[in-house]
Amino acid sequence: MVIHKVLLVLSLTAALAVSGCSRQQSDWEKTRTANTTDAYELFLKKYPSGEFTSQARARIKELYEERDWQKARDTDTLEAYQAFLKQYPEGKWTEEARIRVENFTLASAPSNTTAAGADTTPSSQAMQPAPARKPAAAPKTAAAPRTAASSVRAVPKSSGAYGIQLGAFKSGAGAANQRWAKLEKEYPKLLSGLSPKVSPKKGASGTIYRLQIASLSETRASSICKTLKAHSQGCVLIHP
Repeated sequence: MVIHKVLLVLSLTAALAVSGCSRQQSDWEKTRTANTTDAYELFLKKYPSGEFTSQARARIKELYEERDWQKARDTDTLEAYQAFLKQYPEGKWTEEARIRVENFTLASAPSNTTAAGADTTPSSQAMQPAPARKPAAAPKTAAAPRTAASSVRAVPKSSGAYGIQLGAFKSGAGAANQRWAKLEKEYPKLLSGLSPKVSPKKGASGTIYRLQIASLSETRASSICKTLKAHSQGCVLIHP
């Protein structure tokens, strides 16, 4: 008789345990379907130390970061990205936020961006507007042979005085090249035929390696930046 009672108690305990697990599993599936911070927080209150507790906490962190990143993107200011980095020094969007902070810093003086380092690297010389403006003075050769005139007119069709900056990196030129490889893979048509330059710039905090594309028309440079920004990619227009 005693053995029978013991077995009965054990059976009831096992049944309750299975029922509890089944209920928690069901609540977890409902929470995942809702996929909101409120749903996950309610789940944690009900199951503070359950089977899915760690997953719920991780998902809440991800959702808050995505929300704050969206706010930073919508505001699109240097201060907004700096505040985001302060709150999320290591996260999914941290590297993108750092790139945008550096782009904003360099874009504050676009004319200096093209001139900086002009005496040290050929790539930065390509960003100077002076060579692109020379063809405008070509009317003096109007009486020259037709072949010379046609070659002068061909220059503005394939080049321009504008440029774009796709990133600025403190870790080195390798990071800039990796960024370009990623962008070229994701936007092959948009960036077709373009050759980037990695232009170093020395500053008080060290050298920054800028990923730039020179000799673009204003229309194409603006179009590229507009498209990339629409896809949450950093891009700064470099004026002549």
